[in-house]
Amino acid sequence: MRIRLDLSYDGTHFRGWARQPGLRTVQGTLESALGRVLRGDPRVVVAGRTDAGVHATGQVAHLDLDPAQEERLAAARAPRGAASPGTTHGPVAQLARRINGVLGAYADLAVRATTLAPAGFDARFSAVWRRYVYRIADRATGYDPLERHRTTSVRSHLDEERMDAAARSLIGLHDFAAYCKPREEATTIRTLLDFGWRRDADGVLIADVRADAFCHSMVRALVGGCVAVGEGRLDPGDLAAIRDRGGKVPEIHVLAARGLTLAEVGYPSDDLLAARAEQTRARREAE
Repeated sequence: MRIRLDLSYDGTHFRGWARQPGLRTVQGTLESALGRVLRGDPRVVVAGRTDAGVHATGQVAHLDLDPAQEERLAAARAPRGAASPGTTHGPVAQLARRINGVLGAYADLAVRATTLAPAGFDARFSAVWRRYVYRIADRATGYDPLERHRTTSVRSHLDEERMDAAARSLIGLHDFAAYCKPREEATTIRTLLDFGWRRDADGVLIADVRADAFCHSMVRALVGGCVAVGEGRLDPGDLAAIRDRGGKVPEIHVLAARGLTLAEVGYPSDDLLAARAEQTRARREAE
């Protein structure tokens, strides 16, 4: 049995997603809670690993149960009237409530839903895109201490129109090595599907960034480039030129993790999940 888990977390006090000995991580915390509920040694696969300090409102993972864990899940007491494991009130759906009970009140990690995964579903390899949101408060917005854990502050006035023009110039299939931290044998070719800036009702600058996948620190570097444009240190057309040239410039800084949130992961229709996973695995192996 494969179960899909939809997750949200405040990344402030996590040292990233991936399990690390002696460090508090999202994966380690989640698997520890799952172990208390299901016993055994549960391991989850995630759609996209987030760095230390990065948040999520739409993270997705999957969990494969062994036979003993399936028995424990089926034997769990469900509300009166519950039917098969996949129903709204069945054991699979109630697993989220049980995990959250272990995590405790006011936890910085929550399982929003647990559902039976469709055939062929793989949280990582079936995904067709990931969408991130980045929040910046500039001098025009002012500093809100209640938003400090999810908003980066910039001590200047930013021109959102110039930033939006620069962001949109980067859309497409390109090599984004200039905006990534290099990793051995990892490709930096990505398809940037959407990238734009707007101000919300409170004046906070919001970046929406969507791509088939992201390399290490890519979103925060792209945002840093746009801030340089918004401050007038670079022109809107410079970001695409830097991307195509492949070099790095001192005006572009990787912004803080606190402003970044994984908002959504996109998947194809159920009948295409397995084909998408196979296609993605083959491409990663080739790379």
